[in-house]
Amino acid sequence: MSVTARPDELGRPLGLGALVAGLARAVLVIVLLARDVRAAFTLARLEWAYLAALAFALSLFAVPIVRALALRVGALDAPAARKVHHVPTPLLGGAAVWSAVAVTVLFNFHFSRGLKGVAVGAAIVVLLGIVDDVVDLPPTVKLGGQVAGVAVAMGYGVVLSVVPYWWPASFLLNVVLTLLWFLTVTNAVQFLDGMDGLATGLGIIAALFFAVTARQTNQPYLFFLAAPMVGACLGFLPYNFRPGGARIFLGDAGASFIGFTLAGLAVMGEWADNDPMVALLTPVLILAVPLFDVAFVGIVRVVTGKVHSLPEWLAYTGKDHIHHRFEALGLTKTQSVFLIYFIAGTLGLSAILLKEATTHEAVLVLIQAACVLAIIAILEGVGRGRSGR
Repeated sequence: MSVTARPDELGRPLGLGALVAGLARAVLVIVLLARDVRAAFTLARLEWAYLAALAFALSLFAVPIVRALALRVGALDAPAARKVHHVPTPLLGGAAVWSAVAVTVLFNFHFSRGLKGVAVGAAIVVLLGIVDDVVDLPPTVKLGGQVAGVAVAMGYGVVLSVVPYWWPASFLLNVVLTLLWFLTVTNAVQFLDGMDGLATGLGIIAALFFAVTARQTNQPYLFFLAAPMVGACLGFLPYNFRPGGARIFLGDAGASFIGFTLAGLAVMGEWADNDPMVALLTPVLILAVPLFDVAFVGIVRVVTGKVHSLPEWLAYTGKDHIHHRFEALGLTKTQSVFLIYFIAGTLGLSAILLKEATTHEAVLVLIQAACVLAIIAILEGVGRGRSGR
């Protein structure tokens, strides 16, 4: 939302330290864009590291520029009862993350049909998110923009194949499931953008596990495609997850971009050969934290009568997500974020184990994941009782 910026942050000349730091970031980008540097990484078979490093440098360079722009136009997130920050904080950080990923991909990739679809769809979601960060769009408009982005991706063939082709209306069912998958993951990540470093860190963790799993399943293209997301999010993190509080937020644009892109990675990948259950559960386990949170919160809100319809669900805001519950248990914000990181990492490791597991081992892995989620549900229940919400 747009509020008045603090006067001491506008028009203030940059100090020598800030100028030196900005110059160093620019030099790092120029060095990594050099052909010889790129060739050296390729010769050492470190293409993935190069892509992550370039996206990191671009994001590190772009965030201060975007922050200054957000301050200039008044795109600030004001403190409110349901929020955890106490001073107006610039938004639009997601524009820097998206730009870093986009430039890295454009500079290094030949676009496949599916990648074109996800890239264009993500661009629609990001642009709509930027507008929302500035003027605060109605929830239905944002949802419509997300549907448009998914429609573009599906138009380029990014469609789930969960329902077997021999089922009646299998294509239509897969299209509906794809739409629901994109919308659920996109909004689930967006809902978790409520504490410094949380959505960004989960984006890093999920992209890393998608990369590792893609390597396991011999999908080098997808393996390399996950790297820019890791690097761009890492480049944003020092400005967002830091002592003294965030200097900039992802905003709607950034959180929805991370969620949309992760959903696209999941759909584009082939996560198991001739084993549809493993293929389905692998991305679900990697994204289990945001998926569980959106499902758990949704059920609680309906059961407690807080929402009665889709418009109410879209418009409802409250401090009832996993990070709010953990804070209600007495954890600090930083402790809550790190705890969620470790939970996401544990479930991501389950996804990696699932690929090579026998049927018996796969069942045990799934039981283990269910136990982890059950522990979270119990902790959230205690947190809900203490918060009174």
